[in-house]
Amino acid sequence: MTFRPLVVGIADLRRNPGTRRQFTESVELSGLAISSASVPEGASIDVDLELESLSNGLVATGTITTPWEGECRRCLQPVQSRSVAKVREIFEPRPVEGETYAMADDMVNLEPMVRDAVLLALPLAPLCDEECRGPAPETFPTGSVIEVEETEDDTGPGPVSDPRWAALADLDFEPDESGE
Repeated sequence: MTFRPLVVGIADLRRNPGTRRQFTESVELSGLAISSASVPEGASIDVDLELESLSNGLVATGTITTPWEGECRRCLQPVQSRSVAKVREIFEPRPVEGETYAMADDMVNLEPMVRDAVLLALPLAPLCDEECRGPAPETFPTGSVIEVEETEDDTGPGPVSDPRWAALADLDFEPDESGE
């Protein structure tokens, strides 16, 4: 028989609605990735839940903590961090798809809930640092800094003009004397 750490016996909870039990486990789950981040193979996912019996189900409340790795969206350097997902999910004998999870009379499999929580907690666009300016900030600025250049007349510095937009300088949006 294969040991499945996220399959939990709940017969004692089901006999006494309102009963609570702590559940703490560290597990390894494979295949947890989205386009920009993933859980490294062999990484330990920490599951810390309180299981509470209801008259017709079970509520799992707690946190799921997982390490992840990805690539910074600005500088493209490797990034590693941890995500904490707070969960409060209901398990029922007849689950509603997308709203609750399945349970048997005396067993509940927490793995689908843990997988969903981990995937939702992974960052969609990781950053190595909030202040990351990218691989070449002078060439490819990421902020909204406006550069200025000195002008020859006495008007002071003006914005740097991009030569690709030079043709727009010739446009005249003022109506002519005929009103058109």
